[in-house]
Amino acid sequence: MFLLLVAFMAAAQENALYKWRNGIVKDEFIYDKAPFPSCHSATLAETKNGLVYAFFGGTRERHPDVEIYICRFENGAWTPPVSAADGVQEDGSRLPTWNPVLYQVPGGELLLFYKIGPKPSEWWGMLKRSHDGGKSWSAAEKLPDGYIGPVKNKPILLANGNLIAPTSTEGNGWNIHFEISPDFGKTWRKVGPVARSDDNLNAIQPSILDHGNGTLQILARSRNWALVESWSIDNGETWSPLKKSDLPNNNSGTDAVTAKNGMHVLVYNHVLPPKDNPKGARTPLNVAVSKDGKHWDAVLILEDSPISQYSYPAVIQTQDGMLHFVYTWRRQKMKHVVVDPTKLKRRKIKNGIWPKVKGYTLPRLESYKAEEE
Repeated sequence: MFLLLVAFMAAAQENALYKWRNGIVKDEFIYDKAPFPSCHSATLAETKNGLVYAFFGGTRERHPDVEIYICRFENGAWTPPVSAADGVQEDGSRLPTWNPVLYQVPGGELLLFYKIGPKPSEWWGMLKRSHDGGKSWSAAEKLPDGYIGPVKNKPILLANGNLIAPTSTEGNGWNIHFEISPDFGKTWRKVGPVARSDDNLNAIQPSILDHGNGTLQILARSRNWALVESWSIDNGETWSPLKKSDLPNNNSGTDAVTAKNGMHVLVYNHVLPPKDNPKGARTPLNVAVSKDGKHWDAVLILEDSPISQYSYPAVIQTQDGMLHFVYTWRRQKMKHVVVDPTKLKRRKIKNGIWPKVKGYTLPRLESYKAEEE
């Protein structure tokens, strides 16, 4: 009976989601079958040969058999998942891999950042390079000691030529910092950690928005029931203390991008967890846009179901102007959604509350199971 009720609720929500899907031109899984049961943590890049999608897959998160897998979009279809990196050590032992991040160097190689380690507080950064759009990869390079590369979300290339990677650590509390390279990963230096306006703020996994003229903004996951933000006016060399934004966060990953027309795009779970637990269900998966990074409009709900676990998204804009969203679907498959930004319908988010639309019911979060990492 319970399963029937859940199925009915899921079907009802899915039928009502059309009210929140203006602009979607493609919605697809990137594979039907895979040699692993569990997957997570999407990233996407556009190369001269087409789109490249990466994620980690294995028995389950933290299992030593977890590897980084790549799919490429060729001839109108995604290639099957192929392992691009693993955690095999020199002595033959294995450790899990984590959180791949793709970055296409303008006119150059494709970079694949990822982590190896038993858990986030002990992992280290790795880098591979591809000169053929992700078909083949160089030997793995370990980043300098103390560097992990972009922790979840893509780096951005600044007007001054620096590649700035948003990153964070979890070993001695949650802290955000930046790793900056003037030569696309050959050498690095650090900025941060970013100070906090409140010592109780705990944030990781930032994404960067570029407001132009050296002004940058980050939005980050937190344990504080809200997305946390910070600003820089000198191309990321110094940052304002972290503070809560007006948007909720369920202690789950987000991503953001500044579009060519200056519109800022955020993909996240618009979920305010219960007061006694900062970790909430990872559904729905929402998209909001803003002109200034402060006032946000609701535009899309990519997924929503009581079954939950739509998470760890990434977003890019391709040369044709389309927005591409990729994310984990129930830890079972990886999704890809293409959106025409000119077709989005905006509804203002007031006081951090997702606007109501007739026929669509916001989830009763207390009935949803809180998710893991």
